Amino acid sequence: MQKKGRIIARKKYGMFFAIAGAAIFVLGWIFYYFLDPAVFYDMGLYVALVGAAFGIYGLRQLKGRQHHQGVPVEISTVTGKQFLTNNAIMLALLVMVVVIMIMEPRFMKLQVMLDILTQSSTKMIVALGISFTLLIAGTDLSAGRMVGLAAVISTSMLQTPDYANRFFPDLPRMPLIVPIVLAVLACAVFGLLNGFLVAQYEMHPFIATLAVQVMVYGVTSLYFDMEPNKSQPIGGVRPDFVALGQKRILTIEGVFPGISILVPIAIFFVLLIWFILNKTVFGKNVYAIGGNREAAVVSGVNVFKTIMGIFILASVLYGIAGVLEAARTAGATNNYGNGYELDAIAACVVGGVSLNGGIGKVGGIVSGVLIFTVIQYGLQFIAVSPMWQQVIKGIIIAVAVAIDLSKYRKK
Repeated sequence: MQKKGRIIARKKYGMFFAIAGAAIFVLGWIFYYFLDPAVFYDMGLYVALVGAAFGIYGLRQLKGRQHHQGVPVEISTVTGKQFLTNNAIMLALLVMVVVIMIMEPRFMKLQVMLDILTQSSTKMIVALGISFTLLIAGTDLSAGRMVGLAAVISTSMLQTPDYANRFFPDLPRMPLIVPIVLAVLACAVFGLLNGFLVAQYEMHPFIATLAVQVMVYGVTSLYFDMEPNKSQPIGGVRPDFVALGQKRILTIEGVFPGISILVPIAIFFVLLIWFILNKTVFGKNVYAIGGNREAAVVSGVNVFKTIMGIFILASVLYGIAGVLEAARTAGATNNYGNGYELDAIAACVVGGVSLNGGIGKVGGIVSGVLIFTVIQYGLQFIAVSPMWQQVIKGIIIAVAVAIDLSKYRKK
């Protein structure tokens, strides 16, 4: 007979984390104001964030469904192993972040945190799009190339009139929204093709999206190579477009450098996708198809329409990410977005989205993207060779997938 561990009331368990989180949060601010910033930089803010995370977790335990149902918490060797298995890759990456901070204390600066949030914003939108395809046990290899397509189309129509190498020399000034919509619609067309191949012909998403990936890159390169541009990097982008990716808000002179406008945009899409997945019939159908496609069909789910909707919605998100990435960098080439789909898939898997479908939460995706971006930024920060960065990224992906598959086999 299996020995049970210690049983704790969920209210007591939640209160512990809420109180501990509040204490750590206060301690973080004490560190921030009293520790020497020349030595510890903004370490206090990071400690306060850890406290906030503990506190939010505790409040979720107190306000969640399991609390209202009176479900207690069991602390035992078995539950400990389950926790480590479910969060092993996330914990390992957090340890790596701590190591990077020890090796290079400047990594604890507030500006570094803000830069990481900015860099992760467009990748977050891509990951949110690709998560839909993973939730139905599929994938989308065309995501990165669609980012490049949207970036090239939008910037080609939004150059300043006096720029020497205009993509369309005689194109009059257009309203900002028009090129953006055209870029997103171009991606939606390929998303429609992805969905049609998968839904109509039951083609494996890997093969379907690989074919579309090649097509998208070819189309982008042909467009990019048009006269008079001839594959030259697109520059001279209009200031109003650049503001979409570079404007900072909440700036306080000499106190706070401000947050990139991309961060609230990313938060908006996080909330939107959370709502779609959790509060709409479409979202419930996505989980149903990923969990058991045959059962979903029997229960009346229109699999064809749902799969079409998944790939079209995902492509729209890729298009938006491409537009924002072009605005952030004030330019574009046909190679923009290259490899973004692999980073997005890795971030989703690290965040708990199962490659076997039907399992995954928006909160996990957000955590995965942030952790993955922190690791990439941190490795660059301590001057790790780009070749080694690729090796480390590959190891993270392999381990994350291996852990996911091992959990699936146990079930």
